[in-house]
Amino acid sequence: MNRIFYNGNIITMENLKDGSLQKVDAMWVKDGDYAAVGTLAEVRAAADAGAEEIDLKGATVLPAFVDTHMHVLACGMNLNDVDLFNATSIQECIDISKKYIADRKVPAGQWVRSRGWNHDKFTDESRFLNRYDLDKISTEHPLAYTRTCGHVIVVNSKALEIMGCSEHCDQVPGGVVEIDENGKPLGIFAENARKLVWDAQPELSEEQIRHLIGLTTKFAHEHGVTEIQSDCFKDVNFNFEKVLKVYRDMQADGSLKLRVYEQCNLPQMDILQAFLDAGYRTGQGNDLFRIGPFKVLQDGALGARTALMRKPYADDPSTCGVQFRPQEELDALVEKAQKAGMQIAIHAIGDGGIEAVLDAIKRAQELCPREDERHGIIHCQITDLPLIRRFKEQNMIAYVQPIFLNYDIKILEARVGKELARTSYAWKSFIDEGVLISSGSDCPVESLDIIENLYTAVCRKMLNGQPEGGFYPEQNLTMEEAVKAHTINAAYASFAEDRKGSIKVGKVADFVLLDKNIFQIDPETELLSTKILATYMDGEAVYEA
Repeated sequence: MNRIFYNGNIITMENLKDGSLQKVDAMWVKDGDYAAVGTLAEVRAAADAGAEEIDLKGATVLPAFVDTHMHVLACGMNLNDVDLFNATSIQECIDISKKYIADRKVPAGQWVRSRGWNHDKFTDESRFLNRYDLDKISTEHPLAYTRTCGHVIVVNSKALEIMGCSEHCDQVPGGVVEIDENGKPLGIFAENARKLVWDAQPELSEEQIRHLIGLTTKFAHEHGVTEIQSDCFKDVNFNFEKVLKVYRDMQADGSLKLRVYEQCNLPQMDILQAFLDAGYRTGQGNDLFRIGPFKVLQDGALGARTALMRKPYADDPSTCGVQFRPQEELDALVEKAQKAGMQIAIHAIGDGGIEAVLDAIKRAQELCPREDERHGIIHCQITDLPLIRRFKEQNMIAYVQPIFLNYDIKILEARVGKELARTSYAWKSFIDEGVLISSGSDCPVESLDIIENLYTAVCRKMLNGQPEGGFYPEQNLTMEEAVKAHTINAAYASFAEDRKGSIKVGKVADFVLLDKNIFQIDPETELLSTKILATYMDGEAVYEA
């Protein structure tokens, strides 16, 4: 490859000495890397003879976006399964599902999955779906319907029969199996109890995994994303060898068109030990696929009231949420990962969950000090200032999802009270305290739409523009801070800031073309209508509008 891209508003995301963002007119891409950036005259003088010249026609150019926490396989499944994200009633969930089964002629006995239902949107009854609702869809197909947060799965009677749980089901440590007044399972499995549902379903084949990666790749490119930091192991029942093999095979045959940094979900000591015994460690791989941090979940989600809180929920004093594992077990897992040289990135949403993770990592750091660890917490939503300061003290990365505010604004104060809500989702406070933040969508919990993520980061509003004035607007990010969380900061989180995240000589030529200069528009009124014109990876167009 030998190409000059010119006539663009190219914002490199590199800062000049005066602190402003560098802007250039042209860039030369050779063999997939940036070989020169600057004025058109400078780039032409540096380029090899015969370089193809491509007119960007005034488009704004940014480094391609990185999503620092989502689920490649689950996103692909969501694109393929029953879509209930917009369902506003239990009856609508039933109707959509019946049509899906009929339209696709799904044979009896085949599992039907869905993701996206949210009882808070239901206008008929604001409650979780249960087995009896799903039985109205089908009693011939086993159904597994995951709530939008991903932390609750509901199944029908046919699925319960396959699971051996039609009449009785034992509780699972760190999970909840809901039962009716007669002691029979309601088909609702939360947190660690979800494994009972996963174990009952046939494991994805290598061919299916390839297909799901392909679906997500296309979807990502449409949103200007060329790299994803993904948790994939969960969706193959933690069969990490199968996932890694598919990625390796796709690299070898040239079919992998997405950069992936795998957040290695290894939830039990025996699974983690098997992973380490196989010789896997953070950093193995290349620019296309690389093994990333050790990951586990320590709590659930705010919407389902399973995020672990230090005090009871304001709107349900009977619970503090769900602790996935005792502190001793978390400590042991983190210590094992620390001693093995793994980066660590752990899911924690509630302040109790965050505190437990910080404690475990601090203990491991004291037992086995290391340089340049780049550990972090994924989500880190419910915080106070002392917790945020601990991130800085322990040199932690905050993996945040601004798009969560589109839904959580409606429930946050009710769940945790106004005082704690004021210091939660506090991304500006993280930055002010010197903590690096990197952003993601947690797709398919939310859509893989970086423009929407930027909007909620800089405006702190739901996508409908409410509330007027923004939600605790003192926590608004600047556009530069928000974009860096999806570019150079994201690259830092994967130890790749020397190869990715900005438009600079020697880095991979991944970039996105926008129809507006998002640094000069009014984000309140113009950001959400910004269009992705094209996405380039290694200097090749992988998406064009």
